[in-house]
Amino acid sequence: MSAPRLSPGGYRFLPGAAPFSAGVAAQPGFAIERAELPAPLPFDDALRLIEARVRPIDALCAVELRSPAPLSMDGFTAFNRLYVEALRRWELFKVDGLNPVARVNVCPASDPPSTPSVHAFAYAVPAGVLTFMPRSNVNFFISGVAEVPDEKGSYPGRIVRRGDLSSDGLREKAAFVLAELERRMTALGVRGPTETRLYTVHPTPSGLPGGVKRIEARPPLLELELELDVRATRETSYT
Repeated sequence: MSAPRLSPGGYRFLPGAAPFSAGVAAQPGFAIERAELPAPLPFDDALRLIEARVRPIDALCAVELRSPAPLSMDGFTAFNRLYVEALRRWELFKVDGLNPVARVNVCPASDPPSTPSVHAFAYAVPAGVLTFMPRSNVNFFISGVAEVPDEKGSYPGRIVRRGDLSSDGLREKAAFVLAELERRMTALGVRGPTETRLYTVHPTPSGLPGGVKRIEARPPLLELELELDVRATRETSYT
């Protein structure tokens, strides 16, 4: 795994796949603030909202998407192309041409949006006296991880226990994801998430840590069965 890089927006990021970084963590003197929208907002409208809210735009460090339904790899690649083009317009790829922005993208099992939409976003802000988070040494946001290596050519052949929805299969999938999340946290030098979220339509696998929040949703690619993310952020309402 590549070493973390320093973004000019007040955070460091762990290089990941081209459409998103593997995770972000606040730099000393900064916190990560997360704004959740009252309802998912269509992607283009959300981009305008983010541009108006986040100053400087370099501070944008994570985007949470909600999509209509899981896609084939071709469909997923086409969407990622549009997504990356939007970020490039903001000139965010300043460090070695890498995408610094973390991402979660899942498909709600009920009442999904009709078009790819933004559920929440996060950005770095100067730290204040109320920034410090219990059980965490620094604010961070780790991108969603599903049960396949985040490497070119891994999907679908290297999906962990591909097609296996048994309790053993789901447990092994979850173990793979937890190991990857831990690897990313270690690389960023962070610990103590304040929230861990599981996205799946299947029963919660055994072996997950206590306090995991389960959300009825699917990963964005066909044949993937679960996704997890972890974060320790300062929550704010969007106004």
